[in-house]
Amino acid sequence: MLGSQPELNDVAKFFGLSFSALLPLINPVGDALMLLGLVGDAPTTVYRELAKRIAISTTLFLLVIELIGTALLRFFGIPLPIMQVAGGLVLAVMGWKLLHKDTEDKADLTSQESGGISPTFDSLKRKIFYPFTFPLTADPACIVVMITLSAHASAKEMIPSLAAHAGIGLGVLALSVPVYLCYANAPVITARLSVDTANGILRVIAFMLLCIGVHILWQGAEAELRTFLSNTRTSVSQ
Repeated sequence: MLGSQPELNDVAKFFGLSFSALLPLINPVGDALMLLGLVGDAPTTVYRELAKRIAISTTLFLLVIELIGTALLRFFGIPLPIMQVAGGLVLAVMGWKLLHKDTEDKADLTSQESGGISPTFDSLKRKIFYPFTFPLTADPACIVVMITLSAHASAKEMIPSLAAHAGIGLGVLALSVPVYLCYANAPVITARLSVDTANGILRVIAFMLLCIGVHILWQGAEAELRTFLSNTRTSVSQ
């Protein structure tokens, strides 16, 4: 029954996994700098309306990826443990790169799109999904994370799997809060937060991402090894 202590533990576990894995990739504070460069000197009301629309769009986008992630694996015939190993490896590599990377992740996007100033919300509405939601806020790395977490959650039995998916959904919903707050206050944040401070925060979160990737990789490898040993024993006994 969803609501018992083990299921609540799964909700909390996958909430923490999804929130901490996606936070450094979405990077609301860093992306607020990029958004300011794309939008320009717009009124506060424009930033607030954009922030609301982008937060909603990002949440729906990630939830859809989470829902169809396992179906994609079945369609392509990829075993869940293999996806966990591959996804965990990707996360670990991302975390390692973030630890040794300058805060220039999405500067190319800004330089390409910031051709002029867009002072009204009407002139920005067509950009809510692209490029403000994807790839500015949720880049392709977020898709990898969501599919990996979806596969990790679906590896469980029915009720624990529902609890795990619920935890992932709550993590995505929780991320919409810092996205909204940072984007709505982008001019204020960029005026008060130094690049060195933002870089330090990113380094700490990147290390957590590295640890999460190793954890997911280890669980996938353990599950695959257990299956291999079980099949080997069965073959020998026959």
